[in-house]
Amino acid sequence: MTANELVKNTVKILDSKKAEELVAIRVKDLTILAEYFIIANGTSNTQVKMLADEVEYQLGEMGIKPHKVEGYQSGNWIVLDYIDVVVHIFLTETREFYSLERLWADGDVLNTETILGEN
Repeated sequence: MTANELVKNTVKILDSKKAEELVAIRVKDLTILAEYFIIANGTSNTQVKMLADEVEYQLGEMGIKPHKVEGYQSGNWIVLDYIDVVVHIFLTETREFYSLERLWADGDVLNTETILGEN
């Protein structure tokens, strides 16, 4: 699966489970860490964990496993590292504090509405 396909699948999974403020940013030209960051948030630690579980489960069903998972125990900020795509799922207040969108503002923000409209 290409990084672009992984982004599309992940955005659709997160949207289907009511993730809030879903953003995908192309950071390939800015860092060696990944090609894309996907950022979303949930309103409770339980929802944040559920979103991470669902992404990991559904992508796992497609044969895609995360290289690393961080932050699951606290449920404030969970990172699912799929090498080319890094998924950040925050508790709302934690996302506001760290403001990754501002940090990666030079990246290309993808239109998630367009992604969700694709079959």
